Amino acid sequence: MKATATAHPIEGLVKYHGMRDPDLRLPYHDSISVCTAPSRTITTVEFGGDEDVYVVDGDRVDGRGAERIDAVVDHVRDRAGIETGVRLESENSFQSNVGFGSSSSGFAAAATALCAAADLDLSLPEISTVARRGSASAARAVTGAFSHLRAGLNDADCRSERIETDLEDDLRIVAGLVPSYKETEQAHEEAADSHMFQARMAHIHGQIAEMRDALRVADFDRVFELAEHDSLSLAATTMTGPAGWVYWQPRTIAIFNAVRALRDEGVPVFFSTDTGASVYVNTLEEHVDRVESAVADCGVETRVWEVGGPAEVRPESDALF
Repeated sequence: MKATATAHPIEGLVKYHGMRDPDLRLPYHDSISVCTAPSRTITTVEFGGDEDVYVVDGDRVDGRGAERIDAVVDHVRDRAGIETGVRLESENSFQSNVGFGSSSSGFAAAATALCAAADLDLSLPEISTVARRGSASAARAVTGAFSHLRAGLNDADCRSERIETDLEDDLRIVAGLVPSYKETEQAHEEAADSHMFQARMAHIHGQIAEMRDALRVADFDRVFELAEHDSLSLAATTMTGPAGWVYWQPRTIAIFNAVRALRDEGVPVFFSTDTGASVYVNTLEEHVDRVESAVADCGVETRVWEVGGPAEVRPESDALF
């Protein structure tokens, strides 16, 4: 009863914000994202023993972090009729808690490994409902590439599906790392308290429809202009909540300005952020060197990513223990 799985983190394109049900992590509205590779999380789990042990990047997880993992583990145990403890170890190939989606790949890899170790024969959309109990964005990391998590009040409705698009091969994502620790859970908890939240809810359904249509016809400019505008909408909502979250840092704004300058020169490029200071800069393969140079000139570390696929079970030789 042991298995290893990997998953790629997500860049939110139309991002979810706030949870209708914080226990099942049911979001208020639909969301769409794209997975980034080769950044990944690898997780090994094994059932057996008397206690649960969770280790992420070499550190024992406790407190709220362990409670979130418990939600996924307990759901799998209930479905499989398992009564033993579990050992779970996870490693990220990229820096976590800086706005690059580590919780999405973390819970996607954990859910996939747990379901395999428990011998549950589930489809990727079904596994996405397991991962969602740890992080709603993890549902989309399970199905991979461009994926759509639908809102709903149950697992039959609130699950992720992959969106087929010809943009998968051409997209390049220049990641501008702005190291500023961020925490998203409280922002989700207070989402509905922002006076901007109802304005966001009023337009989000139309934005989802626009995004799906733009992906269907592989319209790069339309897809990532929508993603850029959604980043600004999300920031307006988080900044006007009770805690007044302001995630962006001076170098975040510098990257925004560099992207807009490149666009004025005719380069197809758009920025996007999740709840964090780091920036995703979306462009096409033929322009990626120029775009990466401009982002690096803002005084940040850069990575160049491509579109990542779905979560997958790995061979025994990849196990972390």
